[in-house]
Amino acid sequence: MPAATVAIPARRHTAYENWRPPIVGVALLVPVGADCLAVADLRGLLMLPVGEVRVGQPPQEAAQNVLNSPEGLPLLRRVAVDQVQTRRRKVITYVLAAAPMTRAAVETLVYRDPRADVRVIPTMHFIDQVRPEARLRTLVSLQALATGETASIEDGKVHAESPPPSRPCR
Repeated sequence: MPAATVAIPARRHTAYENWRPPIVGVALLVPVGADCLAVADLRGLLMLPVGEVRVGQPPQEAAQNVLNSPEGLPLLRRVAVDQVQTRRRKVITYVLAAAPMTRAAVETLVYRDPRADVRVIPTMHFIDQVRPEARLRTLVSLQALATGETASIEDGKVHAESPPPSRPCR
């Protein structure tokens, strides 16, 4: 008796539907001295301190909730925006730079996740330890901080945005 053949339907490629709202977060670039960064150490996983941005909340306000400090975190400006399109959602991360801090000031910072510690490590050591996506975000943010520009990263491609408007001298 011959075996019955079953026709397998051809795979249909469904069009992308961005039906879910984007995930929006904030990452902090906190320089310590000339060659170190304050990072979050979550059980051996090193990362820039990160947090969520709620709907209608400015990234600067969300950044204040990431690292708690007795005096408040001295934020300078936005240095980068990283956008990644996943299959069904866009992930947007604003990178905000803080004013350079001392090691003593970093010791007073408390990260939003109690499982993680805030550590000061050399910038190059951090860059060597993180995932490639985080490495790109960190390097682009450091360059934007040094040049005074704001960078945009879209799906791994870096674009420069216009510099912030200058203030008149008085």
